[in-house]
Formats: sequence, C-alpha cells, structure tokens
Amino acid sequence: MKILVTGGTGFIGSHTVVELLNNNYEVIVVDNLSNSKRNVVDKIKKITGKDFKFYEMDIRNKDLLNQIFSENKIEAVIHFAGLKAVGESVKKPLEYYDNNLISTINLLEVMKDYNCKKIVFSSSATVYGEPDRLPIKEDAPLRVTNPYGQTKLIQENIFRDLYTSDNNWSIALLRYFNPIGAHESGLIGENPNGIPNNLMPYIIKVSTGEIPKLSVYGDDYPTEDGTGVRDYIHVVDLAKGHIKALEKVLSTKEIECYNLGTGKGYSVLDVIKTFERVNNVKIDYEITARRSGDVAELYSDNSYAVEMLGWKPERNLEDMCRDSFNFILKERIDGNNEETEEY
Repeated sequence: MKILVTGGTGFIGSHTVVELLNNNYEVIVVDNLSNSKRNVVDKIKKITGKDFKFYEMDIRNKDLLNQIFSENKIEAVIHFAGLKAVGESVKKPLEYYDNNLISTINLLEVMKDYNCKKIVFSSSATVYGEPDRLPIKEDAPLRVTNPYGQTKLIQENIFRDLYTSDNNWSIALLRYFNPIGAHESGLIGENPNGIPNNLMPYIIKVSTGEIPKLSVYGDDYPTEDGTGVRDYIHVVDLAKGHIKALEKVLSTKEIECYNLGTGKGYSVLDVIKTFERVNNVKIDYEITARRSGDVAELYSDNSYAVEMLGWKPERNLEDMCRDSFNFILKERIDGNNEETEEY
C-alpha cells in the first residue's frame, strides 16, 4: 500500500516516515527542502533498513504533483507540507497564506483527479486561540490569534467543505500541540535553519553555544511561574498517532479531528529546568517582552484520540529533553550540521 507523505523530510514528517516503514507501508516522500536537508532521506533508510521514493519539489507546482500521482498508485496521503512558525507568520502573513493554502488546494485537486480520497492532515492546536477552559477538547471554540493558526483553520474548513460535497472522502484532522524530542537513534531530530522559532531548538542552540542566551517571551502570564504553558509531546509518540489516524482513515469514510498531546501542561521554565537536569548543562536565558500571537496556556484533553484511535503517548518530558540533546550531540560528533524541520 503506497502512502504519500508531503513534507516528509521535516521534523514530524521524517519521524512519521520511519513509523510508516516500520509498519510495512510503501512510502513516497515529497519535500521542497526549504527547511530540511536531503540527507534526512539517507538517515531514514539507515534507521529502518528500508528504501522509498523521494521527490524534491514544491507541491504548489501542480504539474509536478500530477507527475507523482501518475507514476505511483497512491492509496492515501499524510500532509505535513507547509510553513509553521507563529512569530514568523505574524511578520510574513502573505507568505504563509500562499504557501499553506495553495499547496493544500493543489494536493486535494490532484487527489480528486486520481480518486485518492484518504488523507491525514497536520493541523495545530493554534486553531483554539485563547481557550475558555482547560484542558482543551475538540469541540472547543475555534478562534485563532495569528496568521499561521488562521491558515490551519482555513485548511480545516476546506476539508470539511470537501467532505460535505463528497462523502467518499475519509479525513483525519490532527491538532497537535508542541512536538519536541528526537528519534532514539539520534539520527533525526529538530535543528531548524537560522534562528529558531520554537522553544526546544532554541534551548538546543544555547546549550551548544551557537546562541548565547535564550529569550523567554514574557513572565507576566497568569500561570504558576508567569511563563507560557504548553502541552509538549514526544515526536515519536506524535508520529505513532499518525499511524493510528492512517489506519482509521483507510477503514472509514468520515471526517474527524483529534487532539494529539499528552494532556499535561509545562511552562517554559519547567522545560528549561528539566533540560538542565537530565542533560547536566546550564541554559542561560533572559526574560523579554511577550511575543505577538502567543496565549498563556494551551494543553489538551486527548481522551478522544485515545478512545477512537487506540493511541496514547508513552514518553515524558525527561525523555523529550534527553532525546533532543542526544540528537544534537550526535550531530556534532558526526561533524554534520544537517537540519531537519516539519511538516
């Protein structure tokens, strides 16, 4: 069974490709390598001992996307491809709308043309905006606070309208919270190009001396220590959630959304202190102004995914911090400065 993974050399995408191959799916990966490196393909093959097709292209190019579908009988798609940084989206909204929406519309049009109507979509907890209550359930109000979240919500609505027009589609919308960690092999993980937009890559670059100090955006939130609280989930647990969602999509004709998180909230300072403790390093940080578009707390109620997908996260914050650091140490030991991202 052939599964197309868009953004498959990125952070979450690469870990999901590993899990797909380990579960004996035939995988086809497409990525434009805008924030990932070509050698991630070789690393995935080394981890799994399995081969797969890789296309370097941007799925906004519909002609090339048609080529992929004409050359392969694709049964289902897992769609990661897109830009993902909240802060960057506030500065570059047009780039986010162009990249994230055009790519999805192109993909769905080509899938329709080839009668491939099964897809797992990488959405985000940012669609909830500032929540009324915690933990967040899937039926919570949707009200985004930044362009990135807006693109995810628009895409979700596109999927809903598509399903309304044709009930032969089967669609899983996965709203994930904050993925961190890395594969236990240390071969793939998160090390984005340039200055990081997310907390863990930023901590990593401070720990290795690439950046002198971590900026903590705000210490005046209504939380226990004043810093923002998020639901951090190990990327391997998240990848396994995609396998469960794929199984659901392959066996049903419906559209459903699922929260993929641990159901626990950790503050920025919690993550910093845990990282220091488990890795025996010191992270210098400074408190700066709040970042536009951020909310005080976001953590999930994951019970629907646990019940309906038969999935649950198994790794804790210590595992996430340890595996993240192990990935970077291996990168440095190997003399590689290869970077992986998502979607």
